[in-house]
Amino acid sequence: MERLKQALSAAGIAYKENEPLSAHCTFRIGGPADVFILPENEAQLCAAIKLAKEANVKYYLLGNGSNILFEDAGYRGAVINVSAMKSAIGILENICFPGKDPALTYDAVVVGADKMLSSLCITALENSLTGLEFAYGIPGTVGGAVYMNAGAYGGEMKDVLVSVRYLTAEGEIVEIPAEQLDLRYRHSIFEENGGCILSAKFHLARGNAADIRARMNDLMARRKDKQPLDKPSAGSTFKRPVGAFAAALIDQCGLRGYRHGGAAVSDKHCGFVVNLGGATCADVLALCDEVRAIVKEKTGYDLEKEIRVVKA
Repeated sequence: MERLKQALSAAGIAYKENEPLSAHCTFRIGGPADVFILPENEAQLCAAIKLAKEANVKYYLLGNGSNILFEDAGYRGAVINVSAMKSAIGILENICFPGKDPALTYDAVVVGADKMLSSLCITALENSLTGLEFAYGIPGTVGGAVYMNAGAYGGEMKDVLVSVRYLTAEGEIVEIPAEQLDLRYRHSIFEENGGCILSAKFHLARGNAADIRARMNDLMARRKDKQPLDKPSAGSTFKRPVGAFAAALIDQCGLRGYRHGGAAVSDKHCGFVVNLGGATCADVLALCDEVRAIVKEKTGYDLEKEIRVVKA
């Protein structure tokens, strides 16, 4: 670890030691990271990864931390905070390409992995570009959203994603089309290939700003009405099983408000496990196991966690 810290200092890349990970995820759970790296730009991000590999230090790429659960022991290695970067959003006008509605005009939007998805949605609105309304309110970064093919209200990232630039596990920067990313329900090729997403390109159709704003406001109002946004969580805790909805199954089993320690099934939305205050990773995992067992016994459905558990 000392070798990595010395190399980071020599390269002018900022880092902290023993940084509490509870401060960097929406669950507000997690012990300290040995090293917490804060790259300022893409070059520093790539350099930090290279230095970690050279020092034989395991690393974890962190976005907004909105779909993850850190262990109580923290992380024995380096957490690289991608969202610390400050990239821009670029728009290329009047892009013509096959496979889309020929009656519409499309613009290409290129955005860094560190940008918040909500920021991208607002930029699209400001330029009267439609297609990302579904993503407004998803509390993650663009990189995180692409990594897990985030979706809501009938839309997914793969619907508008064109290509991704990323740093391969071998240290090469490449750009590949979305068709080669194995994008499916809450999955992409990045879960297996060890790549670091750097930026993404989207094709968005020109639309009516008032209609786009109305759709975004409607979806945000639905979120606030139905989801426990006032309590720390990692969003939807379980994936949607084929032929059913996780929240409905959990409610059906009488588990609304079910608790284990400081963690509980939300009273407001049974698809969310929330931190009532002082919850530990162990509390959340035990609660999830209990919920899964009860749902399996009573309904036959086997729920799978959607949140990612980051091992220490």
